[in-house]
Amino acid sequence: MTEEAQMCLDEAKENMESAFTHLEKTFQKIRTGKASPSMLDGVMIDYYGTKTPIDQAANINTPDPRQIIVQPWDKSIIIELEKAILAANLGFNPKNEGEVLRIIVPALTEERRIVMVKQSKNEAENSKISIRNSRRSANDFAKDLEKDGTPEDEVKKLLEDIQELTNDYIKKVDELSEKKENDIMTI
Repeated sequence: MTEEAQMCLDEAKENMESAFTHLEKTFQKIRTGKASPSMLDGVMIDYYGTKTPIDQAANINTPDPRQIIVQPWDKSIIIELEKAILAANLGFNPKNEGEVLRIIVPALTEERRIVMVKQSKNEAENSKISIRNSRRSANDFAKDLEKDGTPEDEVKKLLEDIQELTNDYIKKVDELSEKKENDIMTI
C-alpha cells in the first residue's frame, strides 16, 4: 500500500473513531434509570467569581442507583452548588444536608423512557451519518489517487479496506445503541 493510501485509511479511521467517541460521550449524558456522576457534567458553579465545572469544586459519587451525593471541598459553597444544580434544569431537587447535597434521582416513567430511547437512536443515526461521510471522503480521495496514477488493484484494495472499516464502526455504533436502549428500558 502506498503512503498516500495508508494516510487516507488512517484519516478515515481517525474520523470514524472521533464520531464513535462523540456518541459515547453523548450517551453518558442521556439519563437512564440509574444515578451517575456524569449526570452533573456541564453544571457550572460560581466558585469565588469564576465559572467552574461542578466536579472541580466537589466530590461527586453515587452510593446507590437512586442517589447522587455532592460533597464540596469547601463547605461554604454548598448553597452555590445547590443553586447551580437547580439552575441547570436537570429535573433534580438537591437536598442540602449541611455538609453534602443529596440528590434523589427520580424513576423514569415509561413515556420518558420511550422518548429517551428515541433520542439515543437519533444520536446513533447521526453518528452513522458522520461515519458514512468519512467513508465518502476517503473513497473520493482513493478515486483521486487512481486518477493520479496509483494502480487500479491497489485502489480497489483501499476501497475494500475503507468499506470494512466503515462496517466495523457501524457495527460498534449499533452495539452501543442497543446497550444504551437496554439500559434505558431496564427498570
